[in-house]
Amino acid sequence: MKVGVKDIEAYLSEVKKAVENNRYRIDRNSKRQGNINLFLDYVVDEIKAKDIILSLTAMDFSEILPNKHKGYEHEKLYVFGKDVLLLERNGTEEKIVSLYIKFNKLENCFVIVISFHEQKYPLTYYFK
Repeated sequence: MKVGVKDIEAYLSEVKKAVENNRYRIDRNSKRQGNINLFLDYVVDEIKAKDIILSLTAMDFSEILPNKHKGYEHEKLYVFGKDVLLLERNGTEEKIVSLYIKFNKLENCFVIVISFHEQKYPLTYYFK
């Protein structure tokens, strides 16, 4: 799928508007242990997570994936990566952490942050 910077900027604008209006959630269920671990391993709270999401730009965009869950194949999931400075929860060190962030923006403009965790593998950035 070919996308331009303007497409991603428009998508991010809608995501950020939803986040600013608290019309989003970060999945933290048993299938999303990586998301839970980020909050356990680093000093990250809802405000910090929101700030990270609001700081995303088109340059942080990696790819668009199809939703593989049955019945939701029409949905597109947008993947971003962001290097952020975080304080270790058990320690005294701040370090640069490369995050993997995946969104599902629903038709009603509610955003589900499916992934919000450390990258397992380096991302390839679409516009870099």
